[in-house]
Amino acid sequence: MIVQALRSAVFYAVFFLHTIPLAILVGLMAKLTPGWRPAGWRIAQYWNSANLFFLRWIVGIRTKVTGAENIPAGGCIIGSKHQSDWDIFAILPHVGDPAFIAKKELLDIPLFGWAARWINTIPVDRKKGKDALPEMMEHARGALARGCRVIIFPEGTRRAPLDVPAYRSGIARMYAALDVPVVPVALTSGLYWGRNSLILWPGTARAKFLEPILPGLAPDVFLETLIARIEAETDAMVLEDARKGLARPISPRLRARLNELEAAEQAAG
Repeated sequence: MIVQALRSAVFYAVFFLHTIPLAILVGLMAKLTPGWRPAGWRIAQYWNSANLFFLRWIVGIRTKVTGAENIPAGGCIIGSKHQSDWDIFAILPHVGDPAFIAKKELLDIPLFGWAARWINTIPVDRKKGKDALPEMMEHARGALARGCRVIIFPEGTRRAPLDVPAYRSGIARMYAALDVPVVPVALTSGLYWGRNSLILWPGTARAKFLEPILPGLAPDVFLETLIARIEAETDAMVLEDARKGLARPISPRLRARLNELEAAEQAAG
């Protein structure tokens, strides 16, 4: 554990030392040279690829993404499980021109926020509650009209692997209002880079784009379908990774949930 803690400390140091000057550069470009957005986007893509490289070679987290063929051509919504900051790095290379939905507080940060807005990030003001949805919808429509894929984490925050799902209704309202397919994403990243974890654990973090949910369902039916698909696939992927062996310590809560999944699988067949 000591060795992995040191490797993790090196990663965090490299990550911040690498991110801060790039955020300053792109933030200033956004303010001073808005016509240079393609150059800013290339810097963002470099930053993303570099972080995956650092994760692989400093702390031993490999990346595997499958199912990209399920992303339809044209505008759509990507609705992803959210367990780690890794999720952004893994999804971004596969979605063309993305428009991530993020809390407004992040976009209000000087330089970083300027850069994020410049590359299509959509703000959502959580302090407004349900009143924030109309403004978010307007931004999302604009992004879809520009050919972007709108990326949303329906639970709103990172959650631990096999934690009780806590999906919000915002994605169902978006689905009903925007009339585009929604691609669910299942993943296992929290097994390797947990929320607020100081130690990152080696292994292969995986994300899987699932079959898209086409427009036309009632919002409640859509939300049930989305949750069922993401949670079933995520549970199966986490159980598969655990069976292969994990470098990280397994908490009593996670062990209990894994045992429940094992028992359910045995009972089913």
